Amino acid sequence: MSLNCLEIDRVLSELDLRGAKIQRVLQPSYDSLVLGLYAGGRAFDFLISIAHGATRIHSLSSSPPKPERPLRFMECIKSRIKGGIVESAIQLGTERIVRFELSVPRRPDGADIEAPSEILHYRLYVRLWSGAGNIILCEDDGEIVDVIARRPKRNEVSGGHCAIEKELSETKAALEVEAARKEATGEAQKPVRLFSVREFPAIEGKPEGGNFNDRVEAWYASQGGELSREKLLEYARERFAKRERILTARIAELEARAAEYREGNRLKELGDILMANPGLSHEKRFMLCEDFYRGGEVSISIDPLKTVVQNALVYYERAKKAASGLSELEAELASTKLSLEDAVAGLARLERTKEPLLIARALKKGGTARTSKDRGSPGLSLERSGWRILVGRSAKENDELLRRYIRGSDYWFHARDYAGSYVFVKARAGKSLPLEILLDAGNLAIYYSKARSSGEGDLYYTQAKYLRRAKDGPKGLVIPMQEKNLHVCLDEKKLKELRTLMGDTEDKA
Repeated sequence: MSLNCLEIDRVLSELDLRGAKIQRVLQPSYDSLVLGLYAGGRAFDFLISIAHGATRIHSLSSSPPKPERPLRFMECIKSRIKGGIVESAIQLGTERIVRFELSVPRRPDGADIEAPSEILHYRLYVRLWSGAGNIILCEDDGEIVDVIARRPKRNEVSGGHCAIEKELSETKAALEVEAARKEATGEAQKPVRLFSVREFPAIEGKPEGGNFNDRVEAWYASQGGELSREKLLEYARERFAKRERILTARIAELEARAAEYREGNRLKELGDILMANPGLSHEKRFMLCEDFYRGGEVSISIDPLKTVVQNALVYYERAKKAASGLSELEAELASTKLSLEDAVAGLARLERTKEPLLIARALKKGGTARTSKDRGSPGLSLERSGWRILVGRSAKENDELLRRYIRGSDYWFHARDYAGSYVFVKARAGKSLPLEILLDAGNLAIYYSKARSSGEGDLYYTQAKYLRRAKDGPKGLVIPMQEKNLHVCLDEKKLKELRTLMGDTEDKA
């Protein structure tokens, strides 16, 4: 629920902003603005929010978060009004529109330092209507400098003319004419809606429960719709739970593989035992053999479609992989556990945070909810066995990845003869691309292409330095050179695992 007209007047009268100096301007989110003011011997922050269901103005008890990157409206308004003085701040009638009269001293370019400053005048209109709120900065003659929410149909765009007061005047005149007509004809008048100032709960620990601004701030922190602290924390907990499930499943898988890799020598022993018994029956999924390494008998899992020697070679290959991949696997396991610890710590920090704007900013930046270790690249991404895989899902993302995130030694994959995503594998110094990662990238390239419906397909891959942009071609189109070919049959189990790691759980048609 937004502030009503009487509550807005109460906020303004309690603060008395006349003569306040504007020391800083912040825009914590796309629908809020904070003015850092100095008045009456104290500095404080004044919040203006046009968030749906929580449009309001009031002072803040704690510093708001700085934006992750400079926002358009903040940079424009800061260049115009920082250092200015609030000459007046009044609500226009009972319309929940606040007008700030601002004067800003400016010394003309090239003027002598002792020359008197020119005084520029601005008006800042704040329309506190839920779902149609806006913040508009105007020149003294009504020309709009900029607006926080551009609304072309209302002419609320840079360079337009602000007609707020004219519209209010015309509406008031029309209502008076209509009221006079109804009075003359004896028609029933529409009942006037009466408002009252709500009794916001007192704040424990503050003298007299805090002033009106303090109580308004505290109430919106706990009850302010989608931007309330409880709603934001509920959203954070849901995102953390999802992140926790993904990481916990990944840790369990990595620990199982690590346990197997640590038994690499035993895998070699099992291969030797199979090689010593090439004539035994291998028609079932297990072979019972004499264990001449550890004594007694051992039941060895095999593939009945392969010969005993072929099964032995599989065990030798697994032993070789275990010896070479254990260190990388343990590094990935440690990294995944650290990610889970970071997520737990991140949620704990949010639980301790009292200011909803700080929670909203943390969630917007990613906070506890990132499902990818790559924080900046577009598209999907994951890290597997120390290798980073990036997937561009559109021509724009493909082009952005090529231009900003891919180096010449990185690998590029694409389905042959089908439209689809570009899949990239970031190269590692001194490492050749392992078969497992090659198949991972190949599965993703086929899955995120038109070849997916066939369940298999051909693809080509090469290093990014062998890609040439198509002249006059559409965005992201490249022509590969020195490419290699690969035929991939989609592995559903592998794809499910890869998509879970990327956070892509939406089923594809």
